[in-house]
Amino acid sequence: MSIKKKLSVFFTLLVLCILLANNTLHYIRSKNRLIEFNKKEITLVTEEIAYEVENSKNSASYMENRMAQELRTASVAIQDSLPADYHDVSNDQLKRLAKKLMISHITLLAPAGDDIIGVKSSDPKEINMSTKEWGYWYTSFRQLLSQQTITTKKGVTLPHFWSGPIEVASSNPNHIDKWGYYYDGSTNYIIDPYFRDRHVLDFEKRFGPTNVMNRFTENLEGVLELTVFNPKNFGKRNQNVYLNGNKYIKIKDQPIWYGTYTYRNTERDKKSIQEVLKTGKSQSYLAEINHKKVLKTLVPIKEKNTPAYVIGVVYDYGLIEKELQQELIKHLLLSLPFIFIVLIISFIFSTSITRPIKHIMEHVNQIAKGNFGKVLNTRRKDELGGLVANINHLSHFLKTYVDDLKKSQEESEYHAYHDFLTGLPNRRYFKEELNRRLIESKEKSIRHVAVLFMDIDRFKDINDTLGHSKGDQLIQLIANRIKECLPSANSFLTRQGGDEFVILFSDFTPEEVKGITEKIMAYVQQPCYIDNDEVFVSISSGLSFYPEHSTNLDTLITYADVAMYASKRQGGSKVSIYHDSLNKKQAEKVHIETRLRKAIQKGDIDVYYQPKIEAKRNVITGVEALVRWNDAELGFVSPEAFIPIAEEGGLIQYLWEVVMKKACSQVSEWNKVSDEKMTLAVNFSPRQFQDPVVLVNEIKHFLSLHRFDPAWFEMEITESTLLMNAEETIKALHLLKKYGISISIDDFGTGYSSLSYLKKLPIDCLKIDRSFIQDIQEDYSNSEIAQAIISLSQSLKLEVIAEGVEEEYQKAFLMKNGCDHMQGYLFSKPLAAEDFEEAFLNS
Repeated sequence: MSIKKKLSVFFTLLVLCILLANNTLHYIRSKNRLIEFNKKEITLVTEEIAYEVENSKNSASYMENRMAQELRTASVAIQDSLPADYHDVSNDQLKRLAKKLMISHITLLAPAGDDIIGVKSSDPKEINMSTKEWGYWYTSFRQLLSQQTITTKKGVTLPHFWSGPIEVASSNPNHIDKWGYYYDGSTNYIIDPYFRDRHVLDFEKRFGPTNVMNRFTENLEGVLELTVFNPKNFGKRNQNVYLNGNKYIKIKDQPIWYGTYTYRNTERDKKSIQEVLKTGKSQSYLAEINHKKVLKTLVPIKEKNTPAYVIGVVYDYGLIEKELQQELIKHLLLSLPFIFIVLIISFIFSTSITRPIKHIMEHVNQIAKGNFGKVLNTRRKDELGGLVANINHLSHFLKTYVDDLKKSQEESEYHAYHDFLTGLPNRRYFKEELNRRLIESKEKSIRHVAVLFMDIDRFKDINDTLGHSKGDQLIQLIANRIKECLPSANSFLTRQGGDEFVILFSDFTPEEVKGITEKIMAYVQQPCYIDNDEVFVSISSGLSFYPEHSTNLDTLITYADVAMYASKRQGGSKVSIYHDSLNKKQAEKVHIETRLRKAIQKGDIDVYYQPKIEAKRNVITGVEALVRWNDAELGFVSPEAFIPIAEEGGLIQYLWEVVMKKACSQVSEWNKVSDEKMTLAVNFSPRQFQDPVVLVNEIKHFLSLHRFDPAWFEMEITESTLLMNAEETIKALHLLKKYGISISIDDFGTGYSSLSYLKKLPIDCLKIDRSFIQDIQEDYSNSEIAQAIISLSQSLKLEVIAEGVEEEYQKAFLMKNGCDHMQGYLFSKPLAAEDFEEAFLNS
């Protein structure tokens, strides 16, 4: 579609949308106005009905009193007309008397055992009728017979007389009666005259709300039905009364008091009625009832002296929809001329714009085809003239840009496959080249393809010492040295990133590749001069071969990497050829880590306790908590095997938490019952000091949780811990010392410690490593290191303790040289908590 047509359609649609929006708003306003009018109409209707209901109740109360008085007057007349003994009265006599007095019926009630029954009556169904189950009626009869004042609140009480409220007749539920009961002691029966049906209900028909409700439904358009609900019983099971073999519902228990209920929606109406009574606000809802869309509104009515009730109004919603449709059609028809006028105007306007655009479009098509540099002339000074100028400028710019882009693409393609620092092929280039050579080896029957993985030893230390700039220079120098050692053909050098290089060899024997590798390693180990710094480096290497080790590209690289790390583990500056045992060791390591994780999750980690002995007094002064793991599959796993794995796998913190929780709780319990309190020593990993502040808070938390006095807690750290994040570590140790904790250097003499550090640090104790104690012979030879550590401790005024004491002569040597605190198998091996108690605390 052309722009000209699009503009015409656009403006037409725009106006159409505006008109539709306007019509929609008008429709919504009309709908709201009609609904609001409907609400007001319903309010007026319900107010009128409520007024009539209340007026009917008040009038009914007055009329009931008048009827009660009439019944009493009739009772006195009946007494004067009948013998005092009911046996002398006939039922026909009562019929004639009732007709003469213009009342419906007369019944005589008399006691019969524990009951009061109808003995004579103008109504045959009243004869032998029992009243024992009538509740307050029966109570009132008893009070009348005993000449007491009637206490019943319902009905009307007069001298010697009580009139029950208008109710369904229990002897004949097809009728509604108003009864009177008279007894002054002069007869052996209660006189019961009563009005029935017409006499009782005529007043309701004349003055009740029914007439008003009928008038509204017949004359008010849209009102389909009006109902006055009894909220107490509507929607519930009928409150049936069973008396004298009859079943009926009392008037006050009827679910519908006035009106009809043909538009039934019982469950929904039941919930709505309870809700409107609760909130005091009207509710409306739309529904399809009796094949008609209706708006049903429920209005709560609460008066001061009468029970609350609900008026339901059913309105024909189709009338509202019909009026709304007529309004909408009228407005849509009025909108059509406007749309036609806009269509004509927009067509004329679009023609004036699109003609010059056509020429610009032809020029742009030429640019799109790559014909840059052509100039389009125009005399226009408006926006289209500016557009032409910009297109001419774009044409010139694109010509320059395309020329530059070709050059940039060539550079980008180069850098996509080459390392920026060394210019060597990168990881992506290497994989493609390796894949190509593997395919080539299959097609041309090349004997071997080898992958050599090389990594500079201790490069991170060099980088941290000299700085990253000189580190980059070192990478470039080593890359050049490796390149110089490679054969010109059948070798392919790449830099994988960081300090890693990978070389691809094809059609060389394993011996030839290993020889080239050793030549590279020897050349790299020669001194490197960077500015004024002389640097010595070495390389660890790993080799894998196709097809001996694998025919998969990624697997070959992985195997070479595994072999390189095997060289690292052997001290570096070596070349290792991949073999299956390397993978087996790695798999074993992964398996141990997996089992260890599960053991920690299941709580299968144990804590053993090795006593610390003061040899002079031969008493236990403390215990060292040691972690132990006995796995269901692996059996007993040595701490020397699983602790390094835990440190590498990030599990050491969890192991430490297990030890702290169990040991603090256990030793705290032991100290409660021991005469001499024991200190608790716990080992800490250097990795825990990566965030010393967090560690300090965790220690305080555990000691506080188990109410363990910091004065009896001893932290054991290794010398390597002092070299990690030294400044922050020292600060943390001072905080712990201030908190009251003792700090020991474990395995002292096996690592690197500066005497200046020992003087600065808040250290309390040096622990002589077991290897130095094991070296001591019976003649005290090989004891120089142990003796030197004891002397150093004494000069620094530090406590000293010897680990691994297993022989009496070792104990004697230590005591002779002033080291009284010891631990080792001579005294006890590490024991489980139960065994420790049995051995040292229960004796």
